[in-house]
Amino acid sequence: MRGLTIGQVAREAGVGVETVRFYERKGLVDQPERPDSGFRRYPATVVDRIRFLRHAQALGFTLKEAAELLSLRVDPQVSCAEVRSRAEAKVAGIEAKIAALERMRDVLGRLVSACSGRGPTSECPILDALQHPPAGAGSQGEEL
Repeated sequence: MRGLTIGQVAREAGVGVETVRFYERKGLVDQPERPDSGFRRYPATVVDRIRFLRHAQALGFTLKEAAELLSLRVDPQVSCAEVRSRAEAKVAGIEAKIAALERMRDVLGRLVSACSGRGPTSECPILDALQHPPAGAGSQGEEL
């Protein structure tokens, strides 16, 4: 018999068997037919496909976006410019998240600096700021 068992695919791709099954359920990996003789056998290309999906996810792409990138790879109608555009959009999204995290860090840093760590919680400036944010403060408390 040729091909890999699901355990071999998982091991070579660096994932668990349940991840392979999850990708099958999502339609990202084809589930081979089970022969009368026993175990399903996957083509070796499945390992590369799973590695691609995992690496794209590690770079911040959603599973759906990773699957779209994978489909672009085999589409002769698509140019590298389309892939670049998607990557640039992902970079912009990451930069926006970083900016939001920096704002949260700054606000929390100011709140921590304002709190001596002594006294009752009824006089805690951190809890007070969370309970009574200034007018116009966003959901992440950027203006606290």
